[in-house]
Amino acid sequence: MGVRLMVVDDHRLLAEALASALKLRGHRVLAAAAPAAGAAELVITRAPEVCLLGTATPAEPGMFDPVVRIKRERPQVAVVVLGPVPNPRGIAAAFAAGASGYVRHDERIEGVERAIMKARAGEAAVAPQLLQGAFSELLNPAAQPDDEGQRLLQMLTPREVEVLVRVADGEDTRLIAAGMGIAPSTARTHVQRVLMKLGVGSRLEAAALAARTGLLDRAGPVHPHSPPSPLAPPGPDF
Repeated sequence: MGVRLMVVDDHRLLAEALASALKLRGHRVLAAAAPAAGAAELVITRAPEVCLLGTATPAEPGMFDPVVRIKRERPQVAVVVLGPVPNPRGIAAAFAAGASGYVRHDERIEGVERAIMKARAGEAAVAPQLLQGAFSELLNPAAQPDDEGQRLLQMLTPREVEVLVRVADGEDTRLIAAGMGIAPSTARTHVQRVLMKLGVGSRLEAAALAARTGLLDRAGPVHPHSPPSPLAPPGPDF
């Protein structure tokens, strides 16, 4: 016996082609509609047994809000997500929203039909290879890109970090020395070391690099600024 179902996808040609193929296999396709933004209202109104819901970005926040609404207002409707090769978060997000299955867009019609039948029967409809790929990624996650700000921060001593923060605040050598209670020559040496470690040629470049990489946010607050000490000899600024 055929299944009463709907196909909803942003790509109208894909939706219509899939609907036609399913009709030829004896299923009663109620609608093939786009875009997916109106899927929930349409499904709630027509109340099919199964809804095939297309998505292009399964890991995007809020992508499965229509599934949540459908399951809340029509819990008897089984939703099978049609999407690209998902990462584990995409599959998890679909099922967390209440989906009964996940099928790739390029799946053969036989695979789509199997997912429909399993979803109608109350079973989880996910191809074994998708689950295998998801588990593989969970067990062997891809390396995350280097955090440049953290890497740069680890190159500097706590004193040099404070110097960099003060440089970014626009302090000159005399103010840095007064604020940190050190001699201007020592402050100048710290500034030179910071520039060398960061691989930049000026204070302005150092401040820009620190801001761009988020290094300043990671550095945390420095000691409160102190007014220039009258005993600190004014030396030439670096």
